[in-house]
Amino acid sequence: MALTIRVLLENRLAGSAKKPLLAKAGLSLLIEDESTTILFDTGPDGSFLHNAALMGVDLSRLTATVLSHGHYDHCGGVPWLPDNSRIICHPQIANERYSSVNFLGVTRKIKKLSLDIDYSRHHMEYSCTPLHISERFMWSGEIAVAKPQAYGVISGKNAALDYVIDEGVLIYQSDRGLVIIIGCGHRGIINIVRHCQKITGINRIHALFGGFHLRSASPHELWQVRQFLNQEKPDKIMGCHCTGAWGRLWLPEAVAPAAGEVFVLE
Repeated sequence: MALTIRVLLENRLAGSAKKPLLAKAGLSLLIEDESTTILFDTGPDGSFLHNAALMGVDLSRLTATVLSHGHYDHCGGVPWLPDNSRIICHPQIANERYSSVNFLGVTRKIKKLSLDIDYSRHHMEYSCTPLHISERFMWSGEIAVAKPQAYGVISGKNAALDYVIDEGVLIYQSDRGLVIIIGCGHRGIINIVRHCQKITGINRIHALFGGFHLRSASPHELWQVRQFLNQEKPDKIMGCHCTGAWGRLWLPEAVAPAAGEVFVLE
């Protein structure tokens, strides 16, 4: 059984892509096997629809849309989805969040990282715990991290540091092992992989695909990730979006998917 991944939107445009395609900071993937079709993230706006049309992709028969987390570059296209779309995500996806700096003990907001999205228009399936979407597809639920890293702040009545606890991944259980689809990797590649192995009971990793959040990682963190992946020996490492050129430099075997490309995993 084959798994097809179409890169509807990504930071870069594929060299072989048609010129009218758009590239924007963000991620949107269409992932399907013989019975299930999932839109994973929507990018920052309606650009994923523009590209899907040019790529000849039909989005009218989605099994579900899965949102990895609540940053605008991953869920900003939700207003362009039809009413009553089935959306699977963490219950805290709508948190108001900002990047920030801390100076002399005072935290100051810099840039808003979320959008005010009306999720009430849709059929929402919120889950902190793993959720089976089909026989082979699974939402990871919340990913436990022993020492989480903050990426800004949450504003409003739930004001706090933002550890992006709403981030989850999409798991596909292939005959060759797990295919893990990652939005941004804020929770850490090592933590994500171990979580997926734990909840599925499958240790073999066939492929990692998506944003690994390594574009500004320290050499120490990158060395740990590289050693871990050398140990796990995934068949394919496909890092795009926030993996960055710096991250891919430490993962020389990694492929860098771009908008307009199509990948088939057997």
